[in-house]
Amino acid sequence: MDAAPAVTTRALTRRFGDVAAVDNVSLAVAPGQFFGFLGPNGAGKSTTIKMLTGLLAPTSGAIEVLGLDLLTHGPEVKRQIGVVPENMALFTRLSGAEHLNFVGRMYGLDRATAARRASELLEFMQLGNEARKLVADYSHGMQKKLALAAAVIHGPRVLFLDEPFEGVDAIAAGTLKAMLQSMIARGATIFLTSHVLEIVERLCSRVAIIDHGRLVAQGSLDELRRGVAAAAPGPDSGPAAAEVLTLEQIFLRLVGAGAAPPAELSWLS
Repeated sequence: MDAAPAVTTRALTRRFGDVAAVDNVSLAVAPGQFFGFLGPNGAGKSTTIKMLTGLLAPTSGAIEVLGLDLLTHGPEVKRQIGVVPENMALFTRLSGAEHLNFVGRMYGLDRATAARRASELLEFMQLGNEARKLVADYSHGMQKKLALAAAVIHGPRVLFLDEPFEGVDAIAAGTLKAMLQSMIARGATIFLTSHVLEIVERLCSRVAIIDHGRLVAQGSLDELRRGVAAAAPGPDSGPAAAEVLTLEQIFLRLVGAGAAPPAELSWLS
C-alpha cells in the first residue's frame, strides 16, 4: 500500500478582499520527495507556504501535513516541520550560536543536545568562526545558512523553504544543496520555492507551477516535458522535442507565453 502523502491540500484558497492570492489549489507531496513549487512573482507561492506552515489561515480548503489536519493539530504538526520563510525570521540581536541554541530549546531539545547540534550546524555551514558574532552583522548569505540551520536543528520530517538560494553565492548554495540532499537521503520531505530554475531542475523529482493563484501544471519533469511538447505546434512537438526541454523552457511556455514583448528603451535602441 502506498504511503500517505507528507503534504496534502484540497481546494486550498486564500483571498485578500476581492483578490484570490491562492485559488483552489490541490496538491499531494509524497514522503521523501523533493518537491518544487514554482511561479512568477506574485503567483501565490509564499502565501501557500505560509498557509502550509500555519502562519496564515486559509479562507477555505483543507491542509494535512504528515496525515494530520493542520487546523486541529497545529502544535503537533509544527513540532515535526522546519521552515525557512521569505524574510528568514532571525533574532538579529543574538549571536549565531545563541540563535540556534534558542531555537533548539524551543523545539524541546535538552540543553546539551541543542548546544551540540548548534555547534555541528555552525561548522557544517562554515559559520564556526562567526558563532559569537551578532546575526545583525552577518552577510545575507550567512543569514540564509543560519536560517536553514535553525530550520533543521530538531530533525524535521518536512522542510518548507521559501527562496533559500536567493542572494547567496555559489559556495553557500553548494553548502545548502549538500544539506538538502542529505536530508532527502534520510527520508525527509522538502517543499521548495525558488526562482533559480536550474537548481530546481537538478534537485526536485516533482514540480508544480502556479500562476495568478491557480495551478497550471504539476508532475514529474518528464511528465511536464511531454505535456508541454504535446501542446506545442509544428516541429516543437513530439517525443524528440520533449527530451530536450529544460525546466526554464517549460516554465516560460506555461506562464510566459502570453506576456507582451518588452518595449524598446529609446536610449538603448
